[in-house]
Amino acid sequence: MAYLPYADIDTPEARPLVERIVAERGNLLHLYQMLLHSPPLAEGWLGYLTKVRQQLTISGALRELVIMRVAQLNGAPYEADQHAPIALQEGVTQAQLDALPTWQDADVFTALQRAALTLCDTMTRQVQVPEPVIGAVRALLGERQTVELVATIAAYNMVSRFLEALQIHSHDVR
Repeated sequence: MAYLPYADIDTPEARPLVERIVAERGNLLHLYQMLLHSPPLAEGWLGYLTKVRQQLTISGALRELVIMRVAQLNGAPYEADQHAPIALQEGVTQAQLDALPTWQDADVFTALQRAALTLCDTMTRQVQVPEPVIGAVRALLGERQTVELVATIAAYNMVSRFLEALQIHSHDVR
């Protein structure tokens, strides 16, 4: 159970944003119900992460692969629960999801996916990234998509850290 109660979504300040979230996402996730303790924060979060998920040029499969790895590295099951179906829908295979814990030893990843996973592991575990790690990604993606990949990994580290700090989980009752 979450450390804080979920926000009252029927307040006059929250209601318009709740309606927008439901219109854009189809439902109100636990994440947003917690964020709605601060409607300005929830609104900014929604706008930023919508752009990360829907308006960047990196492939959906690559995006979801690194999101799933971030969730795994940070022990964030809610994030993984939400993104596993999206990852499969975007073209990540079940074999790839199953191999993520030991991806370095698996033969189911492309050179690009391996470079992205190396970057993801480095950013998540060490924060500072050696130039050769960025260079490997840049050689495969170019500058724009390298920046987009770095931003995606950073954004989902933010998400998992928020979720885990407040112990937000899929099985919570709102």
